[in-house]
Amino acid sequence: MTYAIRIHEYGGPEKMKWEELPKPEPKPGEARVRHEAVGLNYIDVYFRTGLYKAPALPAIIGMEGAGVVDAIGPGVTEVAVGDRVAYASGPIGAYAQTRCIKADRLVKVPDAIGSETAAAMMLQGMTAQYLLHSTYAVKAGQTIVVHAAAGGVGLILVQWAKFLGCTVIGTVSTPEKAALARANGADHVILTTEDLPAAVKKITGGAGVPVVYDSVGKDTFMASLDCLAPRGYMISYGNASGPVANFDLGILAAKGSLYVCRPTLATYTSSREDLVSCANSLFDVVAKGGVKISVNQRYALKDAAQAHIDMEARKTTGSTILLP
Repeated sequence: MTYAIRIHEYGGPEKMKWEELPKPEPKPGEARVRHEAVGLNYIDVYFRTGLYKAPALPAIIGMEGAGVVDAIGPGVTEVAVGDRVAYASGPIGAYAQTRCIKADRLVKVPDAIGSETAAAMMLQGMTAQYLLHSTYAVKAGQTIVVHAAAGGVGLILVQWAKFLGCTVIGTVSTPEKAALARANGADHVILTTEDLPAAVKKITGGAGVPVVYDSVGKDTFMASLDCLAPRGYMISYGNASGPVANFDLGILAAKGSLYVCRPTLATYTSSREDLVSCANSLFDVVAKGGVKISVNQRYALKDAAQAHIDMEARKTTGSTILLP
């Protein structure tokens, strides 16, 4: 037997239940992972509330984990029993002591990286990788805006962009988070109570920035557009404040022929080749010291509801993990 957090209906954190279940057996092409750590991410809230739908209910949510392969199904060649592995892709099911997952979605973790770090870095780190290298490939000397700069993806984006030679403007909600963003390399930090476009225009001498990375959504969308230089890129990769709705495309023309993109990690790592390349790029920058992974909160997996409460209240910084 094993334990997992399941939801039987969509709703608040109280809908997550700690339940005993039969230990799953891997099917052809699958590996069973004994989790040593599970990553907490805002996408978990979307699946819990029903903004993103689970395939069926009851469901085990969670997208990211790290641990050891303890069984494999027929036809598996990507991993072997005893391998240290991590993953950060669908289907959901990470909030469990053990789970089965398609072996081609697993990547082997280098010896130099512990399981807690791996669980904390895979989804957020690979998200930062594709945002900075593929969705909009930043160049040394550019000034960029990163929203939620003290959050999990935000701290990695700030560090990695600095490693690539960018000037980083970060936005945060509190002075404490401002200090954290600066400590991780942000050149300028703007509180969410300030006039963001005015501050960005002042920093850039009126030019605006070529790209804004926005994980907040509804509350910051229009302000993000107003930070952009003509033909700039607004990359909306999250909905922490709620989804953007009823957007008039004509605004993009009026504000300078702007681009808007809504990317997902699933698209950028859909092939095995892209997944391994993205993960190895992340492992490399961490090994070089260009990005340091900050595991700032740890909760027991059975206390996942409290972790969700704290994350939604913006009490967390950096990365958070759940320990089975």
